[in-house]
Amino acid sequence: MSLDRGCSPRRIERGGEPAVARHGGLHRGPHVTGTPACLRSSVLQFVASCSLPEFGPGRYRYSLACSEPTLYSSSYAAMAQSLLRALGGADTVEWAAYLNSFQDDDGLFRDPLSYGQGWYADDPLWCGRSHLTCHVLTALACLGAVAAEPLTWLEPWRNCDALVDWLEGLDWGARVGWTGNEIMNVGTLLQYARDFHNDARAGQAMECLLDSLEQHHLNPESGVWGSLDLTDPLQRSHAVQAAYHWWPLFAYDRRPFPHVDRAVDTVLATQNPRGGFGWGVHNPAEPFGSSACEDIDSIDPLARMLSQTDHRRDEVRAALRRGGEWVLRNQQPDGGFVFCLGRAFEYGHPQLRGEAGQGAMFPTWFRLLSLALVGRALLDSPLGQLSWQFVNCPGMQF
Repeated sequence: MSLDRGCSPRRIERGGEPAVARHGGLHRGPHVTGTPACLRSSVLQFVASCSLPEFGPGRYRYSLACSEPTLYSSSYAAMAQSLLRALGGADTVEWAAYLNSFQDDDGLFRDPLSYGQGWYADDPLWCGRSHLTCHVLTALACLGAVAAEPLTWLEPWRNCDALVDWLEGLDWGARVGWTGNEIMNVGTLLQYARDFHNDARAGQAMECLLDSLEQHHLNPESGVWGSLDLTDPLQRSHAVQAAYHWWPLFAYDRRPFPHVDRAVDTVLATQNPRGGFGWGVHNPAEPFGSSACEDIDSIDPLARMLSQTDHRRDEVRAALRRGGEWVLRNQQPDGGFVFCLGRAFEYGHPQLRGEAGQGAMFPTWFRLLSLALVGRALLDSPLGQLSWQFVNCPGMQF
């Protein structure tokens, strides 16, 4: 039976407000309704619509508003298809070779099309080449490949004393969210160098990093890091988004989250009345119209915490179920997902832009990953019916 039978786009409206449709057990969004198989089919159709085979295997554009393939987009295409167990064939070898062709001498990756322009022109640690590299490495793992060259860029962080000094010099206050990205990028690359390039010094540095995170700037009463005021929903959202970037480092190395019960309390408090987890960090004009980042930053830890503690277990399951329903509402008629409903979003460069109401590769992958985490955590739910595939690689998709 075809996967897309009964998966046609459909809008259901009630009193001018898009309603959530119930069909086949999934609480779907205002545009696309169907079964879990329809979710899989519609996403794969969107990804295929962004393929640019005339440029070669594995070349993908960011959205239908874009005209050229980009390294980010080609990586997201690999990761999304891998989640849905849709990768395979002879093209994967050429696809991996294409991704590896962007590696610099220091081991990091860069896309000449967008590097030197846009938001990471100066290669900031929180969103520059190290951020891109973490995504490419996961995509390579999905394709069954490894980065061709060692990550010599990591040298400043391979010494434990230097690493701890660097951590202490970061902003643990108002910009703790940016600190979250910086530490995750370094930590993910240390884990990758240790496990994929047999770098023993990187492994030792990783132990120092996690030890330091357990010992410094961590509030045992909240289970999160930094000095923000957690009674303020917006600041609490910032703090959880920062912590999200460190919890996967612990999870990948199979270290329990510190003060996990208190962390559960804090993350649960980030769910908003619409079921998502935004409070205005990325969408101040409509705070509860949460972004793909705000949603996964709470969904991922809640899903992982279920395996570490029974604290408020039923509430965590209910929050994940509601969160999954909200994420599904962000799917568009083209089968892709948006970063924020009703808003255009440019990922730092014109060739990384999705218009309002139009799916784009980054939010499609990121929101699909949120749904996969919900499905893996709630095996008895409709999302649990899909055979999600994760990879054994540091980052976000393991």
